[in-house]
Amino acid sequence: MKDMLIHAHSGLRWLVLLLLILTLVQSLRNRSTGSNGKLPLYTLIASHLQALLGLTLYFLSSYVQFHGAMMKDKLLRFYTVEHSSMMLIAIVLITIGYSKSKKSENSAKTLLIYYGIAFLLILLAIPWPFRGLHAGWF
Repeated sequence: MKDMLIHAHSGLRWLVLLLLILTLVQSLRNRSTGSNGKLPLYTLIASHLQALLGLTLYFLSSYVQFHGAMMKDKLLRFYTVEHSSMMLIAIVLITIGYSKSKKSENSAKTLLIYYGIAFLLILLAIPWPFRGLHAGWF
């Protein structure tokens, strides 16, 4: 079951990244009109689903440990603190950005700022295979 959740979480990242890119491109195109359609909502839903999978894995993972030497171990520190913190901040930014964009006159600019910062945080927090964090592409 844990392996299935890990693969689902890892695979869903591609959908979240794709939706974020599409939303950012759409926001750049619609800066003058402010119209955004349903794409930001789909991005919000996918990112929240990803967060739920991630929080479930947080409590199941052997990489998440709480002891004195945890902060000295690059792998344990990454999954216990860095990955989870940055991803939660990114999800909060996506949520705030979506909410503010619905109330804003210039919703495209609001989405561009909040979703853009969240996108950068997500890129930094993903355990890419080349970072040596025991993660694969899927």
